Amino acid sequence: MQDDGPSSAGAITTAAHDDRNQWTSRVGVILAVAGSAVGLGNFLRFPGQAAENGGGAFMIPYFIAFLFLGIPICWAEWTMGRMGGKMGHHSSPAIYGAVAGSRGWRYMGSLGVLIPIVIYMYYVVIEAWCLGYALAYLTGSIDLGSDPALYSEQSAAFFGNFVGIESNGFTSNGSIDTSFLLWGFVFAINFFLIYRGVSKGIEAFCKIAVPLMAVCAVIVLVRVLTLGTPNPELPDQNVLNGLGFMWNPKPMSGSESWLASLADPDIWLAATGQIFFSMSVGFGIIINYASYLKRDKDVVLTGLTASTTNEFFEVCLAGLITIPAAFIFLGAAGTTGGTFGIGFNALPIVFLHMPGGSFFGFLWFFMLFLAAITSSLSMLQPGIAFLEEGLDIDRNKSVTLLGLLTAAGSLFVVYNSKGLAALDTMDFWVGTAMIFVLATLQVILYGWVLGIEKGVEETKRGAELTLPSIFGFVIKYVSPVYLLSIFGLWCFNAMPGYVKGLAQGGVPLMTVGVIGAVLILFLFLVRVAGNRWDAQEAGGQR
Repeated sequence: MQDDGPSSAGAITTAAHDDRNQWTSRVGVILAVAGSAVGLGNFLRFPGQAAENGGGAFMIPYFIAFLFLGIPICWAEWTMGRMGGKMGHHSSPAIYGAVAGSRGWRYMGSLGVLIPIVIYMYYVVIEAWCLGYALAYLTGSIDLGSDPALYSEQSAAFFGNFVGIESNGFTSNGSIDTSFLLWGFVFAINFFLIYRGVSKGIEAFCKIAVPLMAVCAVIVLVRVLTLGTPNPELPDQNVLNGLGFMWNPKPMSGSESWLASLADPDIWLAATGQIFFSMSVGFGIIINYASYLKRDKDVVLTGLTASTTNEFFEVCLAGLITIPAAFIFLGAAGTTGGTFGIGFNALPIVFLHMPGGSFFGFLWFFMLFLAAITSSLSMLQPGIAFLEEGLDIDRNKSVTLLGLLTAAGSLFVVYNSKGLAALDTMDFWVGTAMIFVLATLQVILYGWVLGIEKGVEETKRGAELTLPSIFGFVIKYVSPVYLLSIFGLWCFNAMPGYVKGLAQGGVPLMTVGVIGAVLILFLFLVRVAGNRWDAQEAGGQR
């Protein structure tokens, strides 16, 4: 396979030459990729996972997964993405096929389009919740009553009413749900920005949003770290103990010590899943973003910088805010409840107790909204790129088609809000299971199909930082064994329960049907696009 030549040139579409589809600066691409990774997984999911899986003990498998999975796969995605971009490709199906020199890999690459699009369908719903809570704090409309004993119940009730967790539909009490109206507003913002393209839309927005996120997070962090001991009657609930609860190693339930907890596969599953979700590894996003780099732009230092920026937000900001704040005001009981329990139930109580809580509550949820929208934008771009180059259509048509598809899927999630059944099902099968599958495919493609020598040689083009010598061994042997082992354990532990749930029918089964229908659609479109790419290559060779 040649980097340049008639067959590669034949694959370049009109859309690929659009000036809107190029990064204008390294800062822009780093902030865009960091923005795609920095999201709700950093500020809500990470603290919750750490608190529930041994605190500081969780950080051991977390950093091991970061070093042996996150960073190596990230570099592989950046490398293959830039290679595909040189040949005029910007979508996973086209890039997989070109890198592998095989048509079959195009179909595997369809997961790199399916995953971000399906995740967007439910992610944009949560994004609307964040905006709704920010506006509620700004207007002072969050009311948890006057009895502290009922704060937890009232907070859960406010969240349940806001998202419609008690019943399906778009209305409640005879009127349209506020969350539904906000969903429409947020959905429109996403598609307005994605229509403007890579440089004028994604990059321009992330240059403003990511620094603003950092400012908001630092302000809230300073407030949390200066709280001291708010309630003298509970001297143990102070800042230092709150930080200790988050970061000191402690045993998981059923373990005699935190060291014994490391023998529990659940802690490794949680850590690996968190790395994938927070770094956007295995989403099909990085490989798309990297394809817009110019051929001699560095991928090693750029990828490392984007990854460490994400880790700064996750470990240094989120890890010092969410759980410590909840512990200070609510004790250990306030740090449980998972992503939504901490973010939308516990933290509103925290802000109620906190001096200046309305202001800091607004900053917190506005920051979550910014983090969510930078991530959701990145989920749309792979689909736009595939439709443009696969069907040879302009951005107007690709945005319209993707808008109709994602609107239908997202409305399905909004309507089936009872118990968040549709959202949870999509998150399990696509936001967790398929990410493992795609990450494994990418490791095999880079390490065993493209080949380590060719892959490493490609990274040297324009490199400002040399890959560690151990990288080749890790990405070829360690990463796939690690992935397959963890994924096998995860399937053994989690899959039976979800399969049993599907056997009972209802919304979970319908949701899997929706996912299956989207997958079939993209497999069909890959077939159509593949015929077109083959014809272009044949014409170029003549």
